[in-house]
Amino acid sequence: MFGLTYMYELEKHHIPKWLLIALSLILLLLVISFWIIYTKADKPGWSVIIPVYGFIVLMEIIGRPWWWGFFMIIPFANIVFLIIILNQLSFSFGKDSGFTVGMFFLWFIFFPILAFGKSRYIGPEGVSQYELEFL
Repeated sequence: MFGLTYMYELEKHHIPKWLLIALSLILLLLVISFWIIYTKADKPGWSVIIPVYGFIVLMEIIGRPWWWGFFMIIPFANIVFLIIILNQLSFSFGKDSGFTVGMFFLWFIFFPILAFGKSRYIGPEGVSQYELEFL
């Protein structure tokens, strides 16, 4: 008897198909955007779909060590490190801190802008290789 009631409750609160399709399309747009961002940074685009390796490649793009991934599992510290990572990613493509705010709050708009826009990779934290030769 308990099983039938539980099944009825599950069917009563189902997720609409249109919502699943919309979320799947947003996820697909995000994966394609990251693929293009990685390709702009001369990194393999397929690394986006491999969870841990994709993060390590992202750390290479922004010029940070791979072990920053451990900070992403600490509650509340992960939000701070996410903002730092997004800020350095936007600087790596010549954008400013305002773009970082957009990447944090409106990620489904600003990541495609970074991917499909005219921005190009200029190096970790926005320092180009040309500037590194003279430092």
